Formats: sequence, structure tokens, C-alpha cells
Amino acid sequence: MNIHPQWFLIENEQAYNKAVARYEEVKRSSKGTKEHKEKMLLVHLIERYENSLWDFPEVDPIEMIKIRMDDFGYKPSDLAAAYGDKGTISKVLNYKQALSLTMIRKFSQLLRLPADALIKEYALKTS
Repeated sequence: MNIHPQWFLIENEQAYNKAVARYEEVKRSSKGTKEHKEKMLLVHLIERYENSLWDFPEVDPIEMIKIRMDDFGYKPSDLAAAYGDKGTISKVLNYKQALSLTMIRKFSQLLRLPADALIKEYALKTS
């Protein structure tokens, strides 16, 4: 018999790590299953906890991505592996192309950033 914990508001790092680990186990669950419902609850609880802790600096989305890349030790090639196009990643990181909705979704998940932090407007370089 598989017994899963009853989830409550996440209030500390230990509970957060437990929730993230469980999310990783159920993230590919099929819609309509108990695991899918648990996954959706975990997404909400994890997001709430992260938002309560993280006071993001007022920087544009590209700088935010670069900061998180540094935090995780990622290189542009890691973003390209997640997105699938090294050239586009280079253009985005050099302010020559805007983030697409697909990039925002993938980078939000990969870098554990709220999508809200990545949808802010920012200036592109024209030359």
C-alpha cells in the first residue's frame, strides 16, 4: 500500500524540499488521477512558499535569467538544451530577440522563476 503525506502550507525548507521531491515523482501523472490532483496542490503550495521567500530584485527578465543561470551553474547551452535552439538563446541573452511564450514557460520551470518575473517588458538592442 502506497501512503502519501497529507499536505499543509509549506512553512520551512524541510517541508519545501519534501514537496519538491514529491512533485518530481508525480509531475507526469495523468489528468484525473489522485496523483494529478496532488501535483496541482503541490504546485500551488510550492509557488506560495517560493513567493513568500524570494524578493526578486527589480531587474529585467534577461538579467533575472542570467542571475538564476549563475545560481544553478547553467550555461547558455543548458538553456538551449531545454529550448532546442542555441542561436535563439544567444540572441535572447544578448537582447537582440525577445523571449517567446514557449521560452518563458520552459525557463520558468528550469530556473524556478515565476513566469511573472519573465513577462515584464524590456528594451532590445537595435544595433
